[in-house]
Amino acid sequence: MTKEVTIYKISDFGTSVDAKKDILAVEEPLEISVTAGGKTTPLSVTMRTPGNDGELAIGFLFTEGIISSANDLADPPYKNTGDNQTTVYLKPGLEHNLQKVKRNFYTTSSCGVCGKESIEAIMQVCRTPAQIDDRKLYIRHLFELNGKLRTAQEMFNSTGGIHASALFDFQGELITLREDVGRHNALDKLIGAELLKWNEKEFFLQQHILLLSGRASFELVQKAAMVGIQVICAIGAPSSLAVETSEKFGITLIGFLKNGNANIYCGADRLNY
Repeated sequence: MTKEVTIYKISDFGTSVDAKKDILAVEEPLEISVTAGGKTTPLSVTMRTPGNDGELAIGFLFTEGIISSANDLADPPYKNTGDNQTTVYLKPGLEHNLQKVKRNFYTTSSCGVCGKESIEAIMQVCRTPAQIDDRKLYIRHLFELNGKLRTAQEMFNSTGGIHASALFDFQGELITLREDVGRHNALDKLIGAELLKWNEKEFFLQQHILLLSGRASFELVQKAAMVGIQVICAIGAPSSLAVETSEKFGITLIGFLKNGNANIYCGADRLNY
């Protein structure tokens, strides 16, 4: 969602000032609640760009370890229950999972883990390390991803102020892309969208590439590890903990992927040059 505003454009070191229209990415709060066993529990408030709110909520529940697949969701799986409110409906028997992550804190659009007691608490909800397979990824495909991402980023192209997470197959074909002012929200939306397509008992996205439009933080790597993603590429830099987490989960982590260049931080054995 975007919004048109009037601004004053200053040019030539202040020698020219003109009124003009500009497009902004919308940022509003979303309250995520869960209904399970006939009881509705508020879980979190996050600042996000409106749109794909149900996917965001479902992706959030998955990466927090509350659900493991679409089989845990009722029918319908979610409902927008008011302005900036989304409720996810779980099948009976999952009520105990809510106590893992129930928290009353304000989640900003730049930092989804603010309010967690410790990084260790997040590490505990990660699944077992992804299995290493024999499939190789040709590095030439990686250098095509940035251009495909930029072409598909409709909101970024109009605002210049929004993050994206994109899912590609090993041949470099774009599968799903989601945008949001919060980088963690964009990834939760993508994960939620993919989970809703999935009919198997366990939800994994092995043999896929995740492309991040900015830097690779620990939280984004943790979310990717939860779905078994084996290759993460970022336009920006990774953090030290993102690299350590990628090593733990057998993930190939690539940063500064642009202009025909890239840094491989771990998992280089998965690549063919």
